[in-house]
Amino acid sequence: MNHFYAVIMAGGSGTRLWPVSRQEHPKHTLPLLGDSSLFQTTVERLKGLFDIDHLIVVTTEAQYDQLKEQVPSIPLENFLLEPEPRGTASVVGLAAAMIQKHDPNSIMAVLPSDHFISNSDLFQYIMKVAMDVANNGYLVTLGITPTFPATGYGYIQMGEPIPGQFSYPVYQVVKFTEKPDEAHAREMLAQKDHSWNSGIFVWRTDRIMEEFGVQMPGLKEKLVQVINAWGTPMQSEVFKNTWTDLKSETIDYGIMENASRVAVLPASGLHWSDVGSWDSLFDVLLPDENGNIVIGGN
Repeated sequence: MNHFYAVIMAGGSGTRLWPVSRQEHPKHTLPLLGDSSLFQTTVERLKGLFDIDHLIVVTTEAQYDQLKEQVPSIPLENFLLEPEPRGTASVVGLAAAMIQKHDPNSIMAVLPSDHFISNSDLFQYIMKVAMDVANNGYLVTLGITPTFPATGYGYIQMGEPIPGQFSYPVYQVVKFTEKPDEAHAREMLAQKDHSWNSGIFVWRTDRIMEEFGVQMPGLKEKLVQVINAWGTPMQSEVFKNTWTDLKSETIDYGIMENASRVAVLPASGLHWSDVGSWDSLFDVLLPDENGNIVIGGN
């Protein structure tokens, strides 16, 4: 566990859940599914897998106070505040570069802060297997077994099983498909070899930095500049100036779609939802005896 780190991405605004989710109070800071916020339940889900001082939270300055108040046990220095949103590729790259500098033997997990997973025991079991696979040099993603032809999720096509003594099925990734139309989604569902892309990743930091060097060398060069200035009087200036010049890109498009040695663990039974819309929220909330769903008490 000394070399395991988790990076929680907590900078989004969750605009599809407006008016409950707003810029000042985005969905991951809200207690939508119980007494705790989605961010708090994400942190709770990681207990036992990662030490609290190995949790890195990437967020914005506007959200920092809320998140720190909700989980005060996370050290102050473990909050990375983006000067401006620049997509998940830069967020993941910055966190990986910082962790790699601190611990060259590190393995990192990347997790959204606003997902719902009710089966935490199975989640932890799969994550342990994912870390084992990642330690063998693979970039690992968790796939969600699809239950309907969703058009709002990306899809991952599974290929041959990856050899090894793993205690859970692991497959090579054939390709990623971003948010298809309904006809294509139905086709992939019928093939029974596709998973939804959960947005949860696990890899060694040296492996993901290697992929940044191959696929996004410009970004890697910028990240090196930021890391070299970190902890010096130039940190704030270099960070802000470098970040402003970055092109916004996702980790899926920027790295995963063309990466080598990519593995997927298809997960069923997690009771997972990205809680990205009112429809998905209603899928995981139980109505009362009158068929009504009440959030917040009034």
